Amino acid sequence: MKPSSTKFRVKGFQVLEDQCIWMLSGVVNFRLCDKAYNCYDCAFDKAMSKAMGRSGNKKQDWADAMKENHDGASRPCRHLATGRIQQPKICTNNYDCGRCEFDQMLDDVEATQLRTGVSYHKASGFTVADDYYYHTGHTWVRVEHGGLARIGIDDFVMHLFGTATINALPRVGTRITKDRPALTLAQQGNLAPILSPVTGTVVAVNQQVQNHPEMMHTHPYDNGWLLLVNTTSPVKGYNDLFYGDRGIDFINDAFSQLNRLMGAEYEGLAATGGEPVSDFFGLNPGVGWDRLVNTFLTPREPDKS
Repeated sequence: MKPSSTKFRVKGFQVLEDQCIWMLSGVVNFRLCDKAYNCYDCAFDKAMSKAMGRSGNKKQDWADAMKENHDGASRPCRHLATGRIQQPKICTNNYDCGRCEFDQMLDDVEATQLRTGVSYHKASGFTVADDYYYHTGHTWVRVEHGGLARIGIDDFVMHLFGTATINALPRVGTRITKDRPALTLAQQGNLAPILSPVTGTVVAVNQQVQNHPEMMHTHPYDNGWLLLVNTTSPVKGYNDLFYGDRGIDFINDAFSQLNRLMGAEYEGLAATGGEPVSDFFGLNPGVGWDRLVNTFLTPREPDKS
């Protein structure tokens, strides 16, 4: 199983709009956003801003175009135009988003409060969240509006190590690197590295999980999230993660691999169906902690079969 090689576009969680802000403002005729409205790291936005700033152009940027197209009483907030908020909101700050209290409030709220409405599928009895990206080390990424990456551990590993806790959450401001350890999982005196699915800087952590580790197991895809990260090079960073049907295939493949580790007898029992056990390692310590960690948490390379 290998990621698609077609032209890649980052898909944000519940990002319903896909028109670039330069298109929404009427400056360009057609341009779709491929970064979940992470304008700050967008090469197209930087190029357009530079081009529109040259002498002879009447419109300096998309904000000037929005102000020209809408009078002060009807100027839509940028977040309304891009679908981040649904309730009507008028811009009262002349699109100076960097100085906008509402813009900052949105960022602060979304750092700790999740958007609801996650939908799920089942893969070999394990829950797989729709519209999430999955890393070969069994971490997941949910791309929030604006490009921030919310990170957690998938349901498969939460069943594999059913009483595991996080040893310590990294501090805000910590730089983490894709495919390198970002967290440490602990169970019964054993430790295991959790690989980061992205590269970036930690901007928020879920302290509730530190105090109530059971949240990782009961709600791995929402309240059990671990880190919020400001990523770098998002398009390049996500194109080898598994999304959609590939995420389901990834979990199915992991379960098949677990069956092979256990042998023919367990594989036959698994074929009968039913819910996965809540703590596989706790019930089968003879399989070996290191063996499970090396197979599922720190694979040497992605499965490309």
